[in-house]
Order: sequence, then C-alpha cells, then structure tokens
Amino acid sequence: MHSYPSAALALVERYAAAAARAPGLAIAFQGAPGANSHRAATEYAPDAPLLPCFSFEDALEAVKDGRAGRAIIPIENSQHGRVADIHFLLPESGLTIVAEHFMAITHCLMGLPHADRVRTPFAAAYSHPQALGQSRRYLRTRGIVPLSYADTAGAAAFVAQSGDPTLAAVAPPLAAELYGLEIVDRAVEDAHDNTTRFVVLANEALAPAAIAGPAMTTFVFEVKNIPAALYKALGGFATNGVNMTKLESYQRGASFAATEFYADIVGAPGNPAVDRALEELAFHCKRLRLLGTYPQERPRG
Repeated sequence: MHSYPSAALALVERYAAAAARAPGLAIAFQGAPGANSHRAATEYAPDAPLLPCFSFEDALEAVKDGRAGRAIIPIENSQHGRVADIHFLLPESGLTIVAEHFMAITHCLMGLPHADRVRTPFAAAYSHPQALGQSRRYLRTRGIVPLSYADTAGAAAFVAQSGDPTLAAVAPPLAAELYGLEIVDRAVEDAHDNTTRFVVLANEALAPAAIAGPAMTTFVFEVKNIPAALYKALGGFATNGVNMTKLESYQRGASFAATEFYADIVGAPGNPAVDRALEELAFHCKRLRLLGTYPQERPRG
C-alpha cells in the first residue's frame, strides 16, 4: 500500500480493513478508490467489500492467498484494445474466470481548483495508459502532454497532492470527488461508446453444467510450429458450428518461433459440438489451457 499517493492511502486502508473482516466475500481490484475497476466491482457486486490493490498482480495474489474471494480485472477496451500484460497474467495466476462484466467508460479532465484556468492551462495530464489512449485526440488537440500513471484514480490523488495547478488527471468523476479536484471537462474519451470488458476471477471454477443460459469459454493455446497449424487447429470450430468471438495472438519470450493465442468461444465443455472442437484443437496444439467457463453477460452475434 506504500506505493499509493499519500492522498489515497487513508481510503485504501479503510477499504482494506473492511475487506479483512469478510475476505471470502471481498472483491480485489487494481487501482486506488475511484478507479474504473472500483466502479466495475461496485456494479458487479454492490454489497461486497472491496480490496484496492496497487497492481494487477497484487489483485490476483489477493485471491490466491485468501485476502479476497474474487478479483475483477479489465481485459479489453472497445477503443484501445487489449489491456497490457493481462494475457500473460491470467494463465500464470492459476485462477479461473467465473464471470464477465461490461461497463461504459467515461473520463473527466480534472485538476486543482484554480480561479483563472484560462491563464493557467494544463501542461500535462496523468492517467493509466488505457485512459490516455482512449483520450488521445482530446489531449493532443489541446496541447496537453499525456503522462503515464499506475491507475486513473491514483493519478487524481497524485495531482491532488502535487499542489501544481498545471497538472491534470484523466479519471472517472468519482476520483474528483474523493480527492478534492475540480472537473474541468467531462466525457473526454474520443469515442462515446467507449466500453471495457472485465472478467471476474476466483480460485474455484464454475461447473459448466451449472450455468443457466448462454455461456462463454476462454482458453489459451500454442500451435505446433508447422505449416497450416493454426488453420488445422481452428477447423474444428467451423465444422462444428462453434462461434469463436475473439482470437488474439501474442509472443512469449524472444524466439518468435511460435505464437500463442487467446480465444473466447460461445458455449461450454459438455456440449458435444464444443467438446469435438476442443478435442481437434488439442490434437494440433503444443499446449491448450482452459481459463474458465462462465455466464455470458452480453449476447454475441
């Protein structure tokens, strides 16, 4: 907790104390209170105690060591794409996805209250790289330099304690309220349908048969380093009529000899078509790991 700005520490400690009283019910999230992940956790489980964590790794570790029952983690944004490192962190965590949550994202430009903002414009804005990317055009057209910070609300707390009227934060409206900042402009994201998909992780997987309604299954795999390996590996999803809604590649290590893939499909193991498709995928893979089957929150296709 020492890595948070001092303006956020008292709030972080208060939330952590509440989570410690009911760790099995607590939801860990990355960032200071007021971050988008804080809001996502509140939307997903309004009555659960919340545990702020400085990094994604810390949030996942909190579940693994029993300080929280679940963690809610942003995995992708409609405007700015993959959230950095998540595709590595999820498989390595040993946790399993038990739910998804979609949340509309809106950001505000905020800073210290100042009587003459026109004569003292913002020179730079701090925020998480995702929020800066989602507000890239807005900042560029105003000549505001984007500066990276660990999370949106932490950036707001940092600006609050800086005492510098030329520094701004790009953060959710709640962060301005929590850290005593003035909102100068609202809805500064470049696309107003800006949406982030979060996943909820736990130690224990859901039983696919217990999921009522449409389900999603997420997995990672590495194909063999031979011609047409990916084509053959994915053929089973086409021939069995299984809808693959996401396929994303990434490199592990520096050899660039083989690519790993992250995928989402509609359906669950136990469904004959899904089982056949996964069996064919496994035959053509060096490695296949299921990351979870969970209820579908938003219809696909």
